[in-house]
Amino acid sequence: MTGADGGRAAILRAARLAFVKQPYGSVTLRGIAADAGVSASLIVKHFGSKELLFDVVADFSEAAAALLDAPDAELGRHAVLTLVRSRRENNADLLLRVVFALGDGDERKLLRERFHDQVVRQFASRLTGSSVDLRAELVVAHLLGLGAVLAVEREGATAATTPEGIADLYAPSLQALVDGTR
Repeated sequence: MTGADGGRAAILRAARLAFVKQPYGSVTLRGIAADAGVSASLIVKHFGSKELLFDVVADFSEAAAALLDAPDAELGRHAVLTLVRSRRENNADLLLRVVFALGDGDERKLLRERFHDQVVRQFASRLTGSSVDLRAELVVAHLLGLGAVLAVEREGATAATTPEGIADLYAPSLQALVDGTR
């Protein structure tokens, strides 16, 4: 069994996978516990119930806050660095779990709605000028694409490049969307 912080992180990883791969009604605390290598009682201690655990899994506000924690002029680079470092340091992506919310079901709809409200709208609120909503969606699409490559290419050129090197190449396109320049 892992320490308290490690146990909580393992529970969240297992819960994210469970909730995106299975209908809500099929997910059990025992199944999540088994996948996380912890007891079901530890999940209850940390989160209280399956419903409350789902609320944490479906919350993107911390991810959005981390990605947006920079002045507008540095937002593209900061978002790229934050995403890459999160993947490498925590073996987790801040946003990618939303991709698995494409199916039917109330929990998948809720996940998509929260993602839009907590991530896309937060980016849009930082943008000025024309096509703010479109630009915000495209910024987030860039970040989802980068997250997918980081998850898949674990031994390729992206994996061998420093976060700064990735940001040098990738961030200018995000920054152009943030700035509204062509």
